[in-house]
Amino acid sequence: MSPVDITAAALEHLESMSTLHPDLSEQYQHLVGLYQRKLWHQLTMGTLEFVSTPSSTLRTTAEGTNSYLALFDKVILPVDKKLNQLTLARIASAVSFSLLDDPPYKDGVAARAILENLLEKRDRLGPSATLHAQSRLGLLGLTVLARGGEALTTESSIAALEGTKGSIDANRSVLAELADTESEAAVVHSAFYETAMTYRKAVGPPEAYYREAIQYVAYTSLSDLSQEERRSLATDLSLAALTGEGVFNFGEVVTAPALKCLEGTDLYFLVELLAAGARGDVLGFQRVADAHAANIQLQPSLVSRAEAVKEKITLLALVNMIFERPSLERTLSFEDIADRVVVPMDQVEWVIMRALSLKLIKGTMDQVEQTVDVTWVMPRVLDNKQMSELATRFGEWAVKVSKAKDYMLDHTGALLNQ
Repeated sequence: MSPVDITAAALEHLESMSTLHPDLSEQYQHLVGLYQRKLWHQLTMGTLEFVSTPSSTLRTTAEGTNSYLALFDKVILPVDKKLNQLTLARIASAVSFSLLDDPPYKDGVAARAILENLLEKRDRLGPSATLHAQSRLGLLGLTVLARGGEALTTESSIAALEGTKGSIDANRSVLAELADTESEAAVVHSAFYETAMTYRKAVGPPEAYYREAIQYVAYTSLSDLSQEERRSLATDLSLAALTGEGVFNFGEVVTAPALKCLEGTDLYFLVELLAAGARGDVLGFQRVADAHAANIQLQPSLVSRAEAVKEKITLLALVNMIFERPSLERTLSFEDIADRVVVPMDQVEWVIMRALSLKLIKGTMDQVEQTVDVTWVMPRVLDNKQMSELATRFGEWAVKVSKAKDYMLDHTGALLNQ
């Protein structure tokens, strides 16, 4: 088709959709104006905004087909070389996912074809747009798999999951080369980590899900998620933090804005458990657990890993006990440790050895004197109270340094004359 014919076909489609759906006439006429003036950047952003709200803008054409697909095929693709390629990939992704809710396309074949066809132009797309499209293609496959209800142990499911994992592993190095300062880099990171997070939610383990999810939260605006998506993410992230092996930085989760959506729900106890764990409050953790015993029983991961969670809280209590001590007063007696972490005296040595083996702390243990001398404790995200305590300690340290300086100035002459 000639450029004139392409323009005429695009404008004709937009005008016909404006007439067919009067309630969307303003949006379609806006796109008409942008297309006529050849404002390609504004056209891509306007189209992306339009296809990002399927609940209000997704309709059918006069032929009964998906309106997003028609918009993509007749308006966007003919001028795709003139558009921002990352935004083009985002539009393609929105269109492909809209097809999953359209009865004729629920098998995902047509939805996959949109992204697969786009990826055939990867040389033009560039690394960011290609990575975004590949990530969304992986997420599309996982979504189709989950909606189909097919067991993950079937041959086709295993093949699909292995393909997704291969793509994630291959793209991780590509993602690392994208500078965070690059325009819209957060969009690419978000797409990658959403796919990786969804894959790990399907196959586990929880600690792997946690690592991907915490990155997803860092790069994603919560306003882009529905209330249901936020609640699901907050629940899964909380459970992964509590049950994941090697996950001890609870402060990182407790301070995440995503968890606020659990306030006022019957799942808020998860946030309370995490907060108690972050403080190293064994008794507080147990009180929350006892008060919400029935709700806990509804969470299979908490039930099956109850002993591991208990051990984690015990170790966090030791870590917090050490952190609360000044750096020059970190020789702890077994008796003090037993009181703080709420374990019998004969188990204190095991708790210390476990913390040392997991590299939560560094130091030496004197079994004869029944003390442990701690030289290092793992860094963590602190809450406001802990930050205030740390600031107080810095203030005390500054006073000591100032006194030492004054002493040196006052006695320098005497020291040199000796």
